[in-house]
Amino acid sequence: MAANSSGGMHDALLDNDFAGTDNLVSDWYIYETMEPAVSQDDMFPSVIPDCDPTISPRLYHICMAPISLVILVCLSFLVKRRRLHQSCWNGVPGLLSPANFLEEDGNRGLVAAVFGILFSSLCVLVLDRDPLPFITNSSQGTREYWKILALLYYPAFYYPLIACATIQHRLSYLLGCLLSWCHCVVHIWQKVDCPQSPKIYRYYSTLSYIPIILCLVLLSFWYPALLIRSFTTQEEALNMEVTGQGYYKKYLKAVLSKRPGKGSSTKIEESLLSRVQAYLHSYIYTPEDGFQIPLKLILSITTAMIAIYQVALLLLVAVVPTIQIVRAGMTKDIVVLLVQFGLVPSENPAVPGDMEKELNTVKYYLWSLEVCYICSLVLCCLLTCAMLLRTLVMHRSNLKALYQGAVLDVFYKAHILRPSRQAIVCWMSFAAFQTAFACLGLLIQQVIFFICSVAFTFLFVIPLQSGTSSHLFKIIQNMWPFWLTLVVAVIVQNLAAHYQFLEQHPLRKELTNRRALYIVTYLLFPINVLVGVLGGVWRMVISGLYNSVHFCQLDISLLIRGVETFDPGYHAYCHYLKIEVSQSHPVMKAFCLLLLQPARPERPSGLQTSNVEEGIQLMQPKKVPPSRARFKQSRARWWLAYTLLNNPSLTACRKTALSDPTANGTQLSPPEP
Repeated sequence: MAANSSGGMHDALLDNDFAGTDNLVSDWYIYETMEPAVSQDDMFPSVIPDCDPTISPRLYHICMAPISLVILVCLSFLVKRRRLHQSCWNGVPGLLSPANFLEEDGNRGLVAAVFGILFSSLCVLVLDRDPLPFITNSSQGTREYWKILALLYYPAFYYPLIACATIQHRLSYLLGCLLSWCHCVVHIWQKVDCPQSPKIYRYYSTLSYIPIILCLVLLSFWYPALLIRSFTTQEEALNMEVTGQGYYKKYLKAVLSKRPGKGSSTKIEESLLSRVQAYLHSYIYTPEDGFQIPLKLILSITTAMIAIYQVALLLLVAVVPTIQIVRAGMTKDIVVLLVQFGLVPSENPAVPGDMEKELNTVKYYLWSLEVCYICSLVLCCLLTCAMLLRTLVMHRSNLKALYQGAVLDVFYKAHILRPSRQAIVCWMSFAAFQTAFACLGLLIQQVIFFICSVAFTFLFVIPLQSGTSSHLFKIIQNMWPFWLTLVVAVIVQNLAAHYQFLEQHPLRKELTNRRALYIVTYLLFPINVLVGVLGGVWRMVISGLYNSVHFCQLDISLLIRGVETFDPGYHAYCHYLKIEVSQSHPVMKAFCLLLLQPARPERPSGLQTSNVEEGIQLMQPKKVPPSRARFKQSRARWWLAYTLLNNPSLTACRKTALSDPTANGTQLSPPEP
């Protein structure tokens, strides 16, 4: 009977367990019915099937790659190189230059759009299962090799898009129109045909292709505009036009036409509004007459902005939907576990069945976490964009200072502004460095600002809203004598230093009461150690925040002076400036263009004023009509002196010429008796 009774009890316990399991299952389904707003697709985005567009990426690249290659070969034959074999086909065709990166005029927006397409394509292929479109279903071991090959394939694939604008020919513009239209139509068709994909988030693929589509739309309008302009403008004028000539003349005219202000309009004490406006202007780049930023900087800013968008999109779709899924799938059973660990406060922890209030509390916590993440991401994007705009302002001031020869205003020690192996390498990689630093800076900022926002929300905001005291408040409440001691010690030291240890005279300040100063220094040493600990924590926090915010700025170094060369970003920026100033100095280019101008026949009506001669006339207090030969000689001497004064790096190149007493038109005068 004992055995039978024990068996009956065992069966009863099993029945109770199954009944409890059924109740949990029924509670689960009841909870699911209570959340009708959350769909199954939102909770499980992986159920989205793979979509095969009408024009697959493999078919698109198989068709467009040969077409791009044929267009590139045709353009190369159109512009023949006559340096190797002049007798063979009247010149050997060569590879076209993508853009004149050291010139200031040209299709700058078109070049920036192609670089934006190239960088966005590289961002997309990093997360693709098939980085090389020709090869599908690649294994995990060979996928990295295909990614390396794709890094070389995509620049070659989009090469004709940028090379069509370099030739400045109607046929090249026509080919550019057709090529950009084909790329644009195919990309739009693919995304309209398959807007959703199972990769990371259902709309991530479509959102990540937005910069590519926008840049292709820009090219689709830019090339037709160039083609129409080629028909309205004479072809001989386009061929004879020197690249950058208009900018160099405008820059020189703006420099020479500057007049110092009459009287002193500066005030000793500026108002608060003027200080705020000056501070905002230092972060907002406004165009300036006679000056435009170099093409390489435009490319770096463009790709950096696209990098901010791509990284922010990836951070957003990788975290926020997951938090929403967790919040939608939160059940009372999980809340009971969180209450037992003390992560969620509960009024009746002994009653696990009544957890409705705690469930709402957990959902509120997850919603707060989502808000903190989105707010920190938006703040990081705004700060990074502001720092990039600040880079434009600083770059303009640095370039203008180097144009004037003020090397020490930019660098902490004297530099020779001439090309070198290291400078050329840094100049080539500057735009890529700026883009990479923008990506890393945004990631670092997001981690730091998200942790700070979560700490502030859960330690201050939520306890104040709920009326409960957090652990931080309890620590501060229990340690109030300690904090009061530190505050009093700091206030006493400042008051004593101001009233007892400092003797103020009208012209100088001296130490006084030195014995009392020594006594107070000795007695307050232990307390100052504790104050120093707080100061060290604040130093660590402010250094992390400052360095993370300014991480994307290459015009400043995050290291102290003397070890700035160990900062690769600042090191690349300094050498980049050397190449830009030594090879694209506007005054030097204007001087060279002046020398290359053909001689004009003399006219009895006098001098014909041009944009360059206008600056010379501005420098003359009185207009005295000299002879033609005398004027040519004076103009050559003036241009030479002005060029050497604003570009001292050319002085070393003229040492042999300066040793000749007859150089630059200088004639030996006979010795006086």
